[in-house]
Amino acid sequence: MDQADKLRELMIAQKIKKSTHFIAITSGKGGVGKSTVSANLANLLSSNGYKIVLFDADIGLANLDVLLNVKINKNMLDVLKGECPLEEILIKVKPNLTLIPGESGDEIFKFNDQFLYEKFLNQASILKDVDFVIIDTGAGIGSSTQVFLEACDEIIVVTVPDPAAITDAYATIKVISKMKSDVFMLINQAKGEDEAQKIFQTIKTVADKNITHQLNLSLLGWLPSDKVVSRSIKQRTLFTSDAPHSLATLQLKKAANNLLEKLEQKVLDTSEDRSFAGFFKRLIEQF
Repeated sequence: MDQADKLRELMIAQKIKKSTHFIAITSGKGGVGKSTVSANLANLLSSNGYKIVLFDADIGLANLDVLLNVKINKNMLDVLKGECPLEEILIKVKPNLTLIPGESGDEIFKFNDQFLYEKFLNQASILKDVDFVIIDTGAGIGSSTQVFLEACDEIIVVTVPDPAAITDAYATIKVISKMKSDVFMLINQAKGEDEAQKIFQTIKTVADKNITHQLNLSLLGWLPSDKVVSRSIKQRTLFTSDAPHSLATLQLKKAANNLLEKLEQKVLDTSEDRSFAGFFKRLIEQF
């Protein structure tokens, strides 16, 4: 094999190397359905053949293990402490969908043992074939949440029609605009398309007037206030599985399709380390 053959093989290997895309789902206020959106978006994408990792980035407040009806014993902090390997905490929810139980961002970022940190990064290679990591962040604009938001490729801000939630969503978008130029919004519990568009346009108008950073704020979609959603939460199931033909599922599918269309170019246009280990390196470097 000559040098040209080796170069050709290397180029082919680079072309088939998968890139993981990191999507943060956040909110300005708790209780707006952020975790429900995260879990069901992950469910939809995994059901359509994408390999998904769902990362609970604030286990102290979030409840992905409850929503997914799985039992957790250890979490990311146990891995970073060297008390167990990463593989031991991964929970296979269904084919193509894996949950990483988290810990509050503050606790993760307090941890600082370079040897164990490097060991963890090596273990993270088991997640190299993942298509998307969906990160359910803590609500609000705390420092650890901001670190996660900055390290992610895309950010979806979830809000509901409640005035306090809208105000907090705008405050979150204002902070995000200092680190990202593209921000998606998803309006949850809307009465319909008209209400979702009205809420989005209100926030966008205020943002256009007051945020000086470049900001491309776009509406990814909306979800109705639907009894199938509240019922699935009570039953610790996913409405996208329980009621695949419901309006809530169809609207979330539309939002997922919008996201995939917008990500396609970015997924193909990247040269940085797109692995799970690379994502954590970006997290630590920011802190």
